[in-house]
Amino acid sequence: MDNLFPEIKKNFGFGCMRLPSKGGQIDIAEMCAMTDYFLEQGFNYFDTAHGYHSGASEKALKECLSCRHSREEYLLVDKLSNGMFEKSPAGIRNFFEGQLQACGVDYFDFYLMHAQNEQYFAEYKACSAYETAFQLKDEGKIRHVGISFHDKADILDRILTEYPQIELVQIQFNYLDYEDIGIQSRLCYEVCVKHGKPVVIMEPVKGGLLANLPGDAAEPLNALGTGTSQASYAIRFAASFPQTVMVLSGMSNMAQMRDNLSFMSDFKPLSDKEKAAVKQVAEILNGKKLIACTGCHYCTDGCPVQIPIPDIFSDLNAKDIDRSWNSEWYFSIHIQNRGKPSECIECGQCEGVCPQQLPIIQNLKRAARVFEKKR
Repeated sequence: MDNLFPEIKKNFGFGCMRLPSKGGQIDIAEMCAMTDYFLEQGFNYFDTAHGYHSGASEKALKECLSCRHSREEYLLVDKLSNGMFEKSPAGIRNFFEGQLQACGVDYFDFYLMHAQNEQYFAEYKACSAYETAFQLKDEGKIRHVGISFHDKADILDRILTEYPQIELVQIQFNYLDYEDIGIQSRLCYEVCVKHGKPVVIMEPVKGGLLANLPGDAAEPLNALGTGTSQASYAIRFAASFPQTVMVLSGMSNMAQMRDNLSFMSDFKPLSDKEKAAVKQVAEILNGKKLIACTGCHYCTDGCPVQIPIPDIFSDLNAKDIDRSWNSEWYFSIHIQNRGKPSECIECGQCEGVCPQQLPIIQNLKRAARVFEKKR
């Protein structure tokens, strides 16, 4: 589609949910180097939220980006995240001003209603969140208002019908979720097309799964003989759709960034042969029935037992992919000084916020059976 946002230099963005870390903290030196390189290569889109890295992502962007580069060099995206603001227009404004201060800027280029689903949409409507965001735009503190979305396509259709002022939609979209009945990547994309809304893609490599494929799933890509990374096919798949104006990647080190920019600097859509190959990969992975966790950590932020849910699900997936792999050792590391799966009190808060709508409690019970049987 025609570029409605000429300020976007290239259709690839720096997602700031999985920043480089050292000793449990964001590695500021590494992030500064990555930020500089990203801008030097002609890219300018940075995406964050208050909850990323437990509040540290926004502050890191201030230290690495806004304090070191002119405001005209970059575009900054932030979000109104549920559970972090008082549910009133005044509460939203107070939260918003705190975000501007944390990021060290006077305005956001894009501001999104975060992780919208049927429940959150009702709550945001009740406190006039959308109306408040549109007012902030009129005041010059927001350039564009959009949403990030995690629900069924019919809910997205309802939101865009009720609020046609929404300027762009961020959806989870990758070749594994394309026909998934829970995520509905294709159907949500088609709703955006119907309403003429530009699409921003999140989770193009599904939390790293599509960048680190198990052996047999990698074979269709290896057979192409291009020598390019597995991540390149996933990111290019998402960027190949005409309604897509931006693909986000949560790059955690300079090596990942250099790889991503190597094929997105001069982007080329997937060929028919490459499309057939990623379709084969999806069929193989779907046959394994892995837990579709993307490692967003929304589930862990409010866990009263502090269970490292994404890490445990990664261990379960590793066990299912290769039973000879020492996933038990990783499990023992992951639960040190944190809650075990068997300690889950089944409060359900994790399932209520999971963008993938996973049966987390059921999977934790399976993890307890698999990994705690000898403990």
